[in-house]
Amino acid sequence: MIIPNQKELYTMPDEVSYFNCASMSPLLKSVEEAGTWGLYERRHPWEIAASAWFEPVETLRDLFARIIHANRDNIALVPAVSYGIAIAAKNIPLTKDQTIVVLDQQYPSNVYAWRERSYETGATIVTVNRQPGQSWTDAILAHIDDRTGVVAIPNCHWTDGSLIDLESVSRRVKEVKARLVIDVSQSVGAYPLDVSVIRPDFLVSVGYKWLMGPYGLGYLYAAPEYDLHGVPLEYSWLNKSGAEDFTRLAEYRDGYKPGARRFDAGESPSFIHVPMAIAALTQILDWGVDNIHETLSQLTAQIRARAQQHGFTISSADAPHVGHMVGLNFTFDQIPALGQKLVDNQVYVGFRGEKMRIAPHVYNTVEDIDRLFEAMLK
Repeated sequence: MIIPNQKELYTMPDEVSYFNCASMSPLLKSVEEAGTWGLYERRHPWEIAASAWFEPVETLRDLFARIIHANRDNIALVPAVSYGIAIAAKNIPLTKDQTIVVLDQQYPSNVYAWRERSYETGATIVTVNRQPGQSWTDAILAHIDDRTGVVAIPNCHWTDGSLIDLESVSRRVKEVKARLVIDVSQSVGAYPLDVSVIRPDFLVSVGYKWLMGPYGLGYLYAAPEYDLHGVPLEYSWLNKSGAEDFTRLAEYRDGYKPGARRFDAGESPSFIHVPMAIAALTQILDWGVDNIHETLSQLTAQIRARAQQHGFTISSADAPHVGHMVGLNFTFDQIPALGQKLVDNQVYVGFRGEKMRIAPHVYNTVEDIDRLFEAMLK
């Protein structure tokens, strides 16, 4: 189902054409209001009930679980992708005879932790490059073998939306008894995703891009096998069993709350961020991720057609791609002037490497697309 234009739900000026949701989404009015409510509540801490430390977090955990078709017990709240990937790296055993598979020009939050693990263990990082006409999926599969210890990849490439078939990759990963870690920051919320089918070991996302929430709160999925023996990065009192009873916090205990809650970052009940994220995920579920992707695919199809019409080169035009992002190829020499021209016309995109990344959402219109190409052709 195509979602009617939703710009009225945002505080976006009519003269602004924003195509950079892949960098940071604008705030929905409902999300902004939830954050304001959180600020007001925080002014009067004597009015904050003990349940407010725990119940909203569980609501948020459940909402994200619904988006990725998981059980909420397998969801943890983290401040950043780098935090979640560090948890994955800490819990996945590696040896010097094994390899760590990543993509060429992969987002650094899903690279640096693996570099550290390679230094610690002697495991070799294998960087996958895609040949002309080759899909990322085929390129990744060609690098998975009996030496593979972990495959750490995104759902789509962050620079242009080139798609990776996670189901195919997962099947091969399981065949060689390796582990799968996914950064879905550039897909979850805008592209359908089902962890019950993909079966990753860990999946991580920020919350401020396609999930439309605040900066500083993200999500981690951990497979059930990590429920009992997973090792967290920190040892927050909030994650321990019985934490709800403030009178007995000094009765120290080793046991954790069930599932992935052991991986929650300290101060996860954030009285401002959590209400904002709840409002954002509630709206996404109300629209429906399938409907969001169908709607954005219609917009990007028009952008692709216009780009071809005017002679622009579409990145990865010969490979599968998601429907919520388009990459156009430019050189580093061309980008500064082009970027300034767009900003001068209040058209906002993202430049990543030698690609202009165009990432619309349900607030964009055909008129925005007209303004984009009018500015580019000036």
